[in-house]
Amino acid sequence: MAKSALRAIHLYPVKSIAGSGPGEAVVEPWGLAGDRRWMVVDAGRKLLTQRPLPKMALAHAEILAGGALRLSAPGMTPLTVEVPAPGETVAVEHFQDKIDAVPAGPAAAAWFCEFLGIEAELVHLDAPEIRRPIDPKYSEPGDTVTFADGFPLLLTTTSSLDALNSLIAQGDHADEGPLPMNRFRPNVVVDGTAPWAEDDWRRVRIGEVVFQVAKPSARCVVTTTDQHTAERGKEPLRTLARHRRFGDRLVFGQNLIPRGAGTIRIGDPFEILE
Repeated sequence: MAKSALRAIHLYPVKSIAGSGPGEAVVEPWGLAGDRRWMVVDAGRKLLTQRPLPKMALAHAEILAGGALRLSAPGMTPLTVEVPAPGETVAVEHFQDKIDAVPAGPAAAAWFCEFLGIEAELVHLDAPEIRRPIDPKYSEPGDTVTFADGFPLLLTTTSSLDALNSLIAQGDHADEGPLPMNRFRPNVVVDGTAPWAEDDWRRVRIGEVVFQVAKPSARCVVTTTDQHTAERGKEPLRTLARHRRFGDRLVFGQNLIPRGAGTIRIGDPFEILE
């Protein structure tokens, strides 16, 4: 087996739209610096995602100096959005969570309204250290998370994707494979481990930073969405349902909570601690 190492890093500044793949990233207690600090909400200030709106995959957010955003999308004029000044927050709904966030302003709202064709607003998480605790069943007191689904980072492995693609090739929708890793929107991708070995990990180290492996990642319809075209198919959910069902959840990848701080870089060694 090849030496295990960090293969890729992914940041998604705005939840559920495209992000970037930097060579390095700073690990903060609530996730990678700049990851999912922004979120799009509807007229009732409820989270909007690719689940009902696959078109969101076609929008892209780039982090600029000071945490500002550069938004772009097909047919849209690019827009720079500054981090909103500290001020009055509004309550937004993120699945089951109620979170206080700061509106990003009318220009950003108008941009998303035009692109998505519905009333929408962009909000910013101003204080990730206090706004949203992680589910206490899987965390320690004081652990928080940004606008990510539930945990600070998502880890996937290239060997498990290869194994999944082999299973897809044997199934009823083989023409949909092989699938790229971007279907799973991970933060960190690791090389050099055995397929599905991550099921048994409890603590790992990437470079200088230790992470708790909190729980497996349950997958949804977003994984069936081509991240470049927004078209949907049946895979990988059809194959995960046959081979990676744990109770009522279809699993691919593991959720991580940082147990330290530092900078991770592509090529950093990856170590299983327990």
